Amino acid sequence: MDTLLFDTELALALVSLTAMEIVLGIDNIIFISILSSRLPEEQRKKARLMGLALAMITRIMLLFSLSWVMSLKTTLFTLVNHGFSGRDLVLICGGAFLVWKATKEIHEKVEGLEDEEIAARGAPSFSGVLVQIMILDIVFSLDSVITAVGMVDQLWVMVLAVMISVVIMMIFATPVSDFIQKNPTVKMLALSFLLLIGVMLAGEGIGHHIPKGYIYAAMAFSVFVESLNLASNRKRKAQHLADVPVPVTSQPEH
Repeated sequence: MDTLLFDTELALALVSLTAMEIVLGIDNIIFISILSSRLPEEQRKKARLMGLALAMITRIMLLFSLSWVMSLKTTLFTLVNHGFSGRDLVLICGGAFLVWKATKEIHEKVEGLEDEEIAARGAPSFSGVLVQIMILDIVFSLDSVITAVGMVDQLWVMVLAVMISVVIMMIFATPVSDFIQKNPTVKMLALSFLLLIGVMLAGEGIGHHIPKGYIYAAMAFSVFVESLNLASNRKRKAQHLADVPVPVTSQPEH
């Protein structure tokens, strides 16, 4: 009976941790999708899969160095009555990078620059995109690993949860990326999410904690409103096509 209870607790912990990793990985999928869209069509899927694989490797490496990860919470210096730890510095740098990247992408969309114009300025290399993905993977993985440590004691459960969540994200990464690319308003919404997450990470680093539940609730509500908007646009287009008169071709006289 004790063994069954133990196995049930581990199974519930694995499911909960996997679900948490998937939720925390949503912003990672959005970021990878945005970055990979700058690459040639034939390289995009490879970049997405490699980016998620790097995320998995990063999180597993951090899990196997838990003592170092937890040491990042030690205060290094104090500034304006706030103690800054290694984790804070990583969050501030990562958040600032995310805000810069999202702002740059939003600016290009607002200015109406086409992909060809952006590519003419200097298209990013495949390795350059992977480096940017690795930088943000470290930031996204850090909080994920610290949260996982607070939920589960068994290391193998954490590693298995990370592997399962990344495989699930790999399956859905391409459909999500294609959907974002086909709908300009959704892409702008995704960039706004990245901007919001960047501000949240930087704020966390300087001591202003924002509960992630509020962030994800706001994102979910925005997605719900955007889905209504897309449904309305599809219905409007269908109605417009139905109202367009079909031209009648005159038959030649015999």
